Amino acid sequence: MNRIRKFINSVFVLFITAQLFGQNASIKGSCIDSNGKLEYASVILSGTQFMTLSNQQGAFSLEDIPYGEYQIVASYLAHDPIYKTVKLDELNPNLIIDFEFSGQGLTLEQIVVSGTKTFKRQTESPVIVNVINSESLNSVQACNLSEGLKFQPGLRVENDCQTCNYTQLRMNGLGGGYSQILINGRPVFSPLSGLYGMEQLPVNMIDRIEVVRGGGSSLYGSSAIGGTVNVLTRTPDKDSYELNYNLQNINGSALDHQLTGNVTLVNDSENSGISLFVNHRNREWYDHNDDNFSEIPAITNTSMGLNTFFLPTDNQKLEFSLSLLNEYRFGGEMVNKEAFLTQQSEERTHEVWMGSLDYQINFNNGNTSFISYAAWQNTDRDHYTGVLPEDHTELLNHLENPPYGISDVSTYNIGIQLNHLLFDFLGGNNTLTLGAEYIYDDVLDDIPVYNYLVDQTTKNIGLFFQSDWEILPKLNLLAGIRADEHNFVKGLFISPRSSLLYKLNSNTQFRVNYSTGFRAPQAFDTDLHIAFAGGGISRVNLSPDLLPERSRSFSASINYDKPTDKYVAGFTLEGFRTSLDNAFFLDPVGEDDFGELFIKSNGQGATVQGLTLELRANYNRQLQIEGGFTIQSSQFDEAVSYIEEVEPIREFIRTPNQYGFASLNLFPIKGFSANLNYVYTGSMLVPHFAGAPNQLVDELFESSNFSEFSIKLAYELDLPKTGSKIEFYSGVKNFTNAYQQSFDIGKNRDSNFVFGPAQPRTFFLGLKLRS
Repeated sequence: MNRIRKFINSVFVLFITAQLFGQNASIKGSCIDSNGKLEYASVILSGTQFMTLSNQQGAFSLEDIPYGEYQIVASYLAHDPIYKTVKLDELNPNLIIDFEFSGQGLTLEQIVVSGTKTFKRQTESPVIVNVINSESLNSVQACNLSEGLKFQPGLRVENDCQTCNYTQLRMNGLGGGYSQILINGRPVFSPLSGLYGMEQLPVNMIDRIEVVRGGGSSLYGSSAIGGTVNVLTRTPDKDSYELNYNLQNINGSALDHQLTGNVTLVNDSENSGISLFVNHRNREWYDHNDDNFSEIPAITNTSMGLNTFFLPTDNQKLEFSLSLLNEYRFGGEMVNKEAFLTQQSEERTHEVWMGSLDYQINFNNGNTSFISYAAWQNTDRDHYTGVLPEDHTELLNHLENPPYGISDVSTYNIGIQLNHLLFDFLGGNNTLTLGAEYIYDDVLDDIPVYNYLVDQTTKNIGLFFQSDWEILPKLNLLAGIRADEHNFVKGLFISPRSSLLYKLNSNTQFRVNYSTGFRAPQAFDTDLHIAFAGGGISRVNLSPDLLPERSRSFSASINYDKPTDKYVAGFTLEGFRTSLDNAFFLDPVGEDDFGELFIKSNGQGATVQGLTLELRANYNRQLQIEGGFTIQSSQFDEAVSYIEEVEPIREFIRTPNQYGFASLNLFPIKGFSANLNYVYTGSMLVPHFAGAPNQLVDELFESSNFSEFSIKLAYELDLPKTGSKIEFYSGVKNFTNAYQQSFDIGKNRDSNFVFGPAQPRTFFLGLKLRS
């Protein structure tokens, strides 16, 4: 650790001593187009080291410039650059110049931050970053994060419980514990949040989602092996409001109401603002096979929060966010009784607080920035999971001491980050990033009646260093290293990462990426779920001899986009391979007094590999299509057992070898829009335990494939006297009703025997009012 401290100190000194001096003029201004203010527009003085990006209000500032005559160039995505000649002297030491770009710009490219922890254009990022913005979430009528993530290449959201409907995100064929979900770049999505959090985060809280597939361990920590999902919440940019109500009817028998509201206020000087959101959802339970036990649980969810910023000076920014998510969830026997009196049920009451505080200061004309941050999340949960016993003595014990439990989970994250742009570093510019962070995660999950207890505190100190070097105008090397000290792992774990970007021309990029990572021997989201099977409950314990799981990830891709005045079209083809050593798997060890018991153990190793193809096109802002399809395989090196007395296999369970999506948006006339989307899920192997009347043997079941089609139509009208707009929309999700038909029945069902789409045919309609 002493060597690491000395290294950090040396790099810090280099950053500080790189300051420029002896300059005495300035240029300030703003960048806009027909849509309004442009954030991250580039402003450069040609032939000098003076460059900057516009801020959230479209403003830019260049300071300490020597007197002289310069050409200043402003550029933004899909717009032609704007050139202006300026002269700075004693008579004109401080100039104000505004750049107005014509039109809106037709592009599929955006500014992203998740790939490198610095702002980059998508085509300039050495790591592929896919973006889901709020407009995309709205077009597919996503109600929460879980529904929105279905429409991304290489991603699959699955429902893993017939009773409580907990969801799991799979990236590049790896389970939920291999992916990291960030809130505003901070890892406060706890293991418990991984069970229900994706369904608890409403879409009106989200500005956009950035997705990085594959290993990102050198920047984002050990669990980012399958990939990283960064949820960026709405930030204030202008005064606005939005009210939205929608009603869903689930297959004609259950109603789902959702009311959302957003308000954004920015002061006159545009140096502070606040964004508020509120969401209320009330969903009835749904029974698909008429056995009076729900396949979709009842939910009452109320969420609210704020995101605010303050600019003390032109080069400083302070951001604060706080949100509260309250949810009541009940699934099982559909009767009006206390949970412990039902034949079988799961009851969950969540109170989730999340908050963050970020401070950033830019200096050296924006070429150097220092960021400090703190984030926090706490989940307080009361829960019940139980089956009403049939034996008289066991029934009396159950009634006297029902299996209620509590969960108290806290996550804290603090860190600092320093970015510095070096000009003419061995021929090209090089952005250096140095950072350190501390992550503390405390999990308490206790059900005394079942002798079930997860009492786990993890602590991780991470240091990371990265070089984003433009070796040549067409060649970029991203090299980074992360050092983690984890209290469950002996010694320091070093995770190198490298990515090479070659730009054949402005339309075509080739990328090669390599990274390593590890997963500590701790409990992840799926380990905290208690399932029903064979008339009892099944639990996961950690082996006392559990070793860290190590990973090596490799990917290579080609990206092509062809823009013209009328259309943009392109594709990305990516091959990926991840090798796991000491891979975790669940070893069935039999039954105890309460039900099935699994021990998380180490296997010999595993390999996940495949190809992902993305297609995208936009014609004249009237037609937009995008889609993705993945072919892959996930196998252990040696066969493992999922059910006692069932032949071991090498394949990962619940992991289809083919999956994909497509989405078509049409805007034929002003105010009218239509979306048609499709989600494909291939066949997979699913363990099925005996116990229900319809299932007499334990088996590995091979599911059929599913094709899920949905449509949404919307029409928006201007309300001239109010300055507002009103939108009417309607549609149907899964209109072919492609839904699992082989659910278990009764109280002794295997609740984990669930696959395919999350809900059957669902009609919806809604009304939106916005400024």
